[in-house]
Order: sequence, then C-alpha cells, then structure tokens
Amino acid sequence: MDDPARCRLCNEPIGPTATDEQSYCSPGCRQVDRTLGAGGSTDQSTGATGEDEQTGAEQVYLHIDGMHCATCEAFLERRATNREGVFDAAASYVTETIRIEYDPEQITVDELEDALTTVGYSVVPRESLVTVADVHERRWDDRQLDDMLGFRYAAGVLFGLFMMLPYITVVYPVHLMDLLGTGDLAFFSGGQGPGDALMVLPIFMIITGVVLFFTGLPLLRGAYVSLVMRQPNLDLLVAVTITSAYVYGTVAFLTSDLNIYFDLTILIAAVVVTTIYYESLTKQRAVDLLTELTVSQVTEANRYESDGTTETVDISELEANDRVLVREGERVPVDGVLESGSCTVDEAVVTGESLPVRKESGDELIGGSIVTSDGATIRVGDPPTSSLDALTTSVWDLQSTTHGIQRWSDRLAERVIPGVVAVAVCAAAAGVWLNGLLGGVLAGLGVLFIANPWGLGLSTPLSVARSIEAAISHGIIVFDETVFERLRETDTVVFDKTGTLTTGEMNILTTDVPDQALAKAAELEQHAAHPAGKAIASAVEFGAEARPDGGTGRGETVDPPEETTPTERVSNVRSHDTGIEGDVEGERLLVGNLALFAERDWAVSREIERKAVGYREAGDLPVVIGREGEAEGLVVLGDDPREEWEEILRRLADREIRTVVLTGDDASAASLFDDHPAVEHVFAGVPPAGKTATIHRLQQDGHVTMVGDGTNDGPALAAADLGISLGGGTALASEAADITVLDDDLSNVETAFELAAGARERLRQNTALALGFNAVTIPLGLAGWLNPLFVMGAGVLTICAVSLNATRPLIGP
Repeated sequence: MDDPARCRLCNEPIGPTATDEQSYCSPGCRQVDRTLGAGGSTDQSTGATGEDEQTGAEQVYLHIDGMHCATCEAFLERRATNREGVFDAAASYVTETIRIEYDPEQITVDELEDALTTVGYSVVPRESLVTVADVHERRWDDRQLDDMLGFRYAAGVLFGLFMMLPYITVVYPVHLMDLLGTGDLAFFSGGQGPGDALMVLPIFMIITGVVLFFTGLPLLRGAYVSLVMRQPNLDLLVAVTITSAYVYGTVAFLTSDLNIYFDLTILIAAVVVTTIYYESLTKQRAVDLLTELTVSQVTEANRYESDGTTETVDISELEANDRVLVREGERVPVDGVLESGSCTVDEAVVTGESLPVRKESGDELIGGSIVTSDGATIRVGDPPTSSLDALTTSVWDLQSTTHGIQRWSDRLAERVIPGVVAVAVCAAAAGVWLNGLLGGVLAGLGVLFIANPWGLGLSTPLSVARSIEAAISHGIIVFDETVFERLRETDTVVFDKTGTLTTGEMNILTTDVPDQALAKAAELEQHAAHPAGKAIASAVEFGAEARPDGGTGRGETVDPPEETTPTERVSNVRSHDTGIEGDVEGERLLVGNLALFAERDWAVSREIERKAVGYREAGDLPVVIGREGEAEGLVVLGDDPREEWEEILRRLADREIRTVVLTGDDASAASLFDDHPAVEHVFAGVPPAGKTATIHRLQQDGHVTMVGDGTNDGPALAAADLGISLGGGTALASEAADITVLDDDLSNVETAFELAAGARERLRQNTALALGFNAVTIPLGLAGWLNPLFVMGAGVLTICAVSLNATRPLIGP
C-alpha cells in the first residue's frame, strides 16, 4: 500500500489524492508555508511507537538526575553510544532527558540504565513518570539527593569550624606578627616554638583531605567529567583551586613552611557546595509549586467484556476493535470510532479548537479529548494509540534533542583555565630554574589557586538561586539557569490564542434578548450539557439590572424567576445536536443556531439572521432564542480576550520583539488580533504538528519564545528556543515549557523579560565582585607578600561582597 501524501509544512498525512493546491493538512499550514516562505516539508512526525528508521531499532527516553551542564550531555551521550547495540543518543541537561536509539536484541533498557548510572548520575525511564504518584515519588528521591548534598555541606562547615580555631590562634597570629616586624618567635614565649606548632599540621592535613573529598565530591565529579570530555567548566575551575591549595599546603607542611592554605581549601569547598545546595533547594521549591497540576495522560480504560460488563484495564492491554466505555467528564483513552449514539467532545487539549464538537455514530474520537456530555462507547482503532500520547512523545523527542546552551560561566571557565594552567607551567619552570624543584612546584601550585577565578563558583549558583527566588516571588517558576539567558536573546514571541491571549472560558459577550425570555432560556438550558448551554444557564445565578431596551449587557446576568425548581417549570424537553427546546411555564422555547431554527421551521427575522452571521464571522458563537415559533433575539457567546493582552503586546513591541499569534481556531476567531498593529502575523487553523513546524520556520530568522497553555501546545513549547506556560494550562504544557506562570497572569510574560534583564546585570555585578579575590592576591603574590592571612582575608571579603549584592531585589524598588 502506498504511503499517504503528507503536508508540505508539518509532514502529517493528508490523503492519497493531494494536489499542489491541496498539499496541506489544514488551511493554517498552507497559510504558514506561503507567508513564511516555502521550505519543503518539515519532518516533525512523532509516531508514538518508538520505531526508528534503522531495522529493528527502538527508542527509549530516560530521565537522568545529576545533569547540570553541556559537558554532562556530551559525557552521557558518549557513554551511551560506546555500548554495543546503541545507534544514537541525544541528551539535554535542561530537561534531564536522554533519548537512545538501540537494538533490543543486543542491549536492554536495564543495561542502558546501568551503563548511565555512574559518577553521581541516576537513571529512570521517562515514561514511568506519568502519574501524580510517580512525580511525587521522584520528587521524594530528589529531596533525598538534596539531603545528601546538605549533609556534605554540614560536614564541611563542622570540620571547617574545627580547623579555623587553630588557624585563628596559631597560624594567623604568626603571619600578622611577622608582618608587624615583631617576629614569629615572639608568639611562642614560654617554651613553645614553630616546631611545636607544626605538630598539629598532620591533623590539619587529614581533616582538610576529608573535607576536600567528601564535601567537595560534587565539584570533583564535575571536574572528572570535564577532564574526560576535554571541555573545561566551572566545576573544574573550582576543583583546580581547592586541590592546588591542598597540595601546596601539604608540600609546605613537609618542608616545615607555615604558608599552608588548608583553610582556603576548606573555605572554598564549603562555601561553593553551600551555594550549590542553596541553588538546589531553590529549584526544588520551584518544582514543588507545580504539584497541583494534573497529568493529562490516561493510563487505564473501561473495556467491555464478552458478557457485557466492563473491566478497568491498563491501556497497554487494549487491542484493535475492543469496545471501551468513556463516561461523561472522562478522557478518551485511545483513538477510536464512536460506535453508536452521539456525544459532545472537548478536543482543545489535543487540537487547540476552543469550541466543543458534536460527534455522531461513526465519527472519530481523539485520544486525550474529554467527553463533556452523554458518555460514549468507542471501538479502539488499529493500532491502539492515543493522539495525546503522540503529543507527549513529540515533546520528549524535542526536549532530548534540544541541547542546553553552555552557561556563561562555563564558557568563561573554558577560556580561563587553559590560560591559568599555562601561566602556572611557566611559573613552575621559572621556579625550578631559580629555586630548584621544590621552589618550582610551589610556584606552579601558587599560581593555580591565586590566579584561578574560583569566585565564579560562588557567584554563578548564588546569582541563579536568587534569580529563581525573585521569579517565584512574582509567580513565575523557572527551572533552568539558562532561561534568562535565552529569554534575553528572543526576537519573536509566539502566542497561542485560546487560553493564552483569551480567557479560554465560554461566556456571554452580549445579548439583545428580553430579560424574561433570557431567564426562561437559561432555565431550559439547565437541562443541557453543552458548554454553550451552561454559559447561558449561568445567567440566572446572579442578579443584574435590566436595561431600558429589555436586554442584558456584556457580562451581565438577570434575576431568576420565583423560587421554584426547574422540574416544576420545565417540561417536554428535547435535545438537538445544535440546541435544545422545551416548555417553560407553558411557553414553547427553542434555543440553538440558525440551522436548527430553519430545521424546526421557526421564523427568524432578517435582522437577527444578519447579526448572527456577523458574529459568527467575527469568531463568536451566536445563539438564537425564540418563543412560540419565532426568534426573539441573540445571545452571543465567546472566549473573551484577557484584559491585559494589548498592554503586553505594546511592551513587547517597545522591546523591538515581533509578535505572532498561532491558533487551532478558524480565522474568524482570531480576527481581533489580526487587526492589532503590534501583531506581525496571525496563523489560524493550525494543528499541533503545524504549530511545531511554524516554530521551526520562525527560528530560521532568530530566537523564538512560545507562550501557550494547552497540551496541544506542548510540542511547540518544547521546540521553541524558550517556552512559557500559563499556570491555568495542562501538565504537559508545563513540562514542555521552561517557564511556568503560576497565577495564569499574562502580564507576567513581560515581568519575565524584566527579570531576565535584571538577572544579567546582577550576574555581571557578582562576577566582578568574585574576581576581587584575584585582584587582591595576584599583586600580593607578585610582590612576595602572600600568606594565609591575606589569602583568607581576600576570600572572606569576596564571599561577603557577593552574598550581600545577591540579596538586593532583582527588579523594582
């Protein structure tokens, strides 16, 4: 059988008889392709089966704790591809995900997990984290890892305090007296001498070694990975400093020299690990704030058995042509066909279409959509897969292949470390020539811990943690330290329409129906399950002043009739696909669209018909209300734009950022935004795969940020250079995004840009302060005045300056 023709934009199937004019799966894809320029099909197919083009190959997605930089990505990719039977591997530290293509005949998933569980990395299958319980269990594991990091920090502080006492009472006074010219022997009156003081140094050396290899283990592990990959990073920079200071102190001890820098090793190891621990806790706090989000994937289904009863089974047990019961309010577990009857389905979570869809017997139902009325019995398709699962797989695929950018501090370390090492080698060579082997060793080691800007290991995680905390205080959740960096590079912001620029809830926009008729229609609609009916029914829940013309204004409601139950007042109710009719207090009412009124042969004036067509073309939903065979007016329902949407677009335009609106709704529903001067393009009727392809097309001209809220936005959020999910959205949208706005406040998109600018300035300030240590110690070293007292003083001042600067507000007063 020939493969079906595929969309020129998103590569989705469109049928075997496509022509050049019909080479698109939707009008939206055609509009995008012709507006942004033809570039051939964008291969974004994301089949959920996990089959690769190579014969017999399968894909697995693994969640890996412990990845924190681009070096980790390269290390894990190499470790995976070095295993026999692995064809390819792509990792992303931003999402802690690695995608592996492998031959199941040669290697198993368990063996892959074992291979990647090394030097501090822990691995679990990504698909195992699909329920709320799974997520909570993983977060508990993360807390245990954080507790271990906290234990290392506590050990460093405890031993550090123990070590500082002898330094304060012995080492520092000796150097201070030597500086003042009183001589170090004056301190040891009463029979003590330098030799006696040096007797405690073996204890210092042992304790410092414990701190170095226990407290500093996270740094040493990162340095090891950096060396293996020959890619210097911040961990290596700090590790070189603390190990060189320790080795220098050990050599000095063996040669009876009081210039021992064990205190510097302990100070740096303890403080840097403390800031890493603080950063970890801050990120964990951000994760915990999202625990209320629900997981959209369905894991079980109610399958009909041969005797007519239903049994709850895992969806993996479903087979083609199985019959599945989906009750009102439940999600459709897999794609299938409605076997009999009719129902109303909300497909917004998958397709992005804001209005519910009425399904009849024989119509296809999309896995992941919600049955909003009447319930449904579906026959499972072949193969038994879900469109929602396909979206989830698409998100994972995009996340695993989108590598995290190298942090600014890592890029700086990559340039600095080779230079420092080169200078140290030259200093060692000069020292050997002038002072012998011992002098050369000490000179080289001295350069390594004096010239290395270890303060970056303090300023970077501290700046990241404070930036994340500042974002949290504004209701913005950030998980990745490169988010602000990527946000500052944004050239284009793409907004989803439904639920992002609009409220996402159907409500009454306006009506010209007399109050009495509207009240009775609302009472009749209490018997309907359609969201449009529920919106009209809500009109009786609160009182409002009647207008002089007998109608009700935008957002207004009317008083309910006298207190009687609906069943006493409403009778002879008959539901239709597009409306409802019934008797209310003896009057016959019909509520529905123009087609229903024509079908029931009810009279509709030309004025009402003209208004209804106009509202429909504007993207709203006009509902006709009639009594006793004649239409009396319209209730217009719609998805209100958010109050702040125009202000947000104006502010983005002021930043010279172009705006694009992307929606699954038809063009009429997005016409409001098409007319706004700040909007460069509006692409309507675009399916999820088309949204992802649109993002890729826009990325050809710059960096793209996507703002969305629905599961159907997930792949596009993951594909964008940066994704922002509104808090009222779905779990998959939040998982795919880099930023989540908790309070569903669109104005926080602009706040995120302000935070990004503030974070950059704060990082620059902290970096300058962190280099203060080197600005002090390097001249002292060149002058020959360097000693533990000055080095520790410079270190303490650097830490205090960076910490105090980090506590200042990031934005605002």
